[in-house]
Amino acid sequence: MGSNGTVAVFGAYGHTGRFVVAELARRGYRPVLAGRDAGRLEALAKEFPGADARPASVDDPAALDRALAGAAAVVNCAGPFAATVAPVLEAALRAGIPYVDVAAELEAIADTFAGYRDRARAAGVPVVPAMAFFGGLGDLLATAAAGDWAAPDETHIAYGLSGWHPTTGTREAGAVSRRRRGGRRAVHTGGRLQYREDASPTLTWPFPEPMGPRAVVGEFSMADIVTVPTHLPAPEVRTYMTVEAARDVAAPDTPAPAAVDGEGRSAQTFLVDVVVRSGDRERRAAASGRDIYAVTAPLAVEAVDRVLTGRTRVVGLASAGAMFDAEDFLRALSPHVTLLDLPRLTQGAPGVCGGLNPR
Repeated sequence: MGSNGTVAVFGAYGHTGRFVVAELARRGYRPVLAGRDAGRLEALAKEFPGADARPASVDDPAALDRALAGAAAVVNCAGPFAATVAPVLEAALRAGIPYVDVAAELEAIADTFAGYRDRARAAGVPVVPAMAFFGGLGDLLATAAAGDWAAPDETHIAYGLSGWHPTTGTREAGAVSRRRRGGRRAVHTGGRLQYREDASPTLTWPFPEPMGPRAVVGEFSMADIVTVPTHLPAPEVRTYMTVEAARDVAAPDTPAPAAVDGEGRSAQTFLVDVVVRSGDRERRAAASGRDIYAVTAPLAVEAVDRVLTGRTRVVGLASAGAMFDAEDFLRALSPHVTLLDLPRLTQGAPGVCGGLNPR
């Protein structure tokens, strides 16, 4: 680590926020704990000696300014992000410090790119939205797989989750997104976001071993359909989710994730498989690991560390794949993520994309 600075975490006591605070402390940073609930902040501060608890809410700009005072960067972990991104990002711009968030709401992420790209560049402030499992990891894998292809024809990101026990924050964010899109589903096709009212197809995705072929919900659109096209302008960007995980997250009675180890991680496992196509050629990158919420912490903190040590490729606002050296970033995650395929080049049809089997 090149900087032993102070990093503010807004939403520090949330499920993902706690993982981020712990990862910052593990890497030698001094966390500033920020959020609405003073009592929960004080309780969390007792677990991390030297951490400051600074209550602040998104409707109080002065309190947000106090929360970020003296910090080298801020990580926004508080959803729904439709309500928190603008206030926290505005505070970061006023303070002149880098901003990272772990948003997975594709509408909120699209709003960030639309509203802050020019301002962040003009201010010279690094801004990295969606630096999380959804939106960040897939973007990094797609960028690494694309390599020197600046504008591939298609990008496919398949999520092989053993299950998905959603947090309260995930449920709230999902509800906000559904309301914003009027119950429709979002897709990235024809080079832009579009909305559909029909049901998503079910396909068979050829995950690499040990998972192997699995039934997935096609066009199960996640944050990647916003982050990836900002710098890899493929006409088609599609995301897929294993049927079991899609059922879990949709069911109202699926319990929240339960910790099974001393780090607070659940038993959930994941395999993310990315295929990028250009003409009759395909490149593939894949990664596996455990607990989609816990793995967000090393993703976000690695981003903070790289921003603070000048290891970036873009001035201002960019997604993970554009902001950082994707392959180098992924290899730095090796204690938390296993790289299965980075990348493999194949030529000729049908390949992975051409061999998808709709049901």
